[in-house]
Amino acid sequence: MDKTPGIRPRPTLWRQLDATSRAAFPATCTALMLLVTSFPLGIPGQAEWQPAAALACVFFWSLFRPNSMPPAVVFAIGLLADLLGLSPVGASIIVLLTVHGLAVRWRRVLVRQGFVVVWLAFVGVAAGAALLQWALTCALTMRLFSPAPALFQWALTAGLYPALAMLFTRAHRSLANPEQA
Repeated sequence: MDKTPGIRPRPTLWRQLDATSRAAFPATCTALMLLVTSFPLGIPGQAEWQPAAALACVFFWSLFRPNSMPPAVVFAIGLLADLLGLSPVGASIIVLLTVHGLAVRWRRVLVRQGFVVVWLAFVGVAAGAALLQWALTCALTMRLFSPAPALFQWALTAGLYPALAMLFTRAHRSLANPEQA
């Protein structure tokens, strides 16, 4: 409970539901994006959008709203991504938990920076995530795959982040802000 002085509205059931739904927005949005990208929509390269969207969502929300994206939620999102995608079970979980850990670790520095610095940090994280995903997939399937799909995944993820970050920034400042409940 907040103990700072001031006038606050009464904590009614509707206000609590509003605050809960705003706090759940990042995880719900990420899960919905995973589900939508798994539907057979006939979009070229649609399978590659799923891990790119998951990585961008987890990085953004872990950086700007870590309370709404705890490790247990990231684990569930990674499991959902593994079950819906083509990667071996466990690969996306490890990658997304690693990205979450890096975003939370660098949070104090990155939240004070401009978009370009955050995006460049994400590009580096996405490169490491693509390499880790490729290595885990090779290790878990006991086959050596070409690294070309991992490079494409990195480029797609890095290119998708600005568009998603713009949408998420607007949501973060309005719709998904639990302080406005």
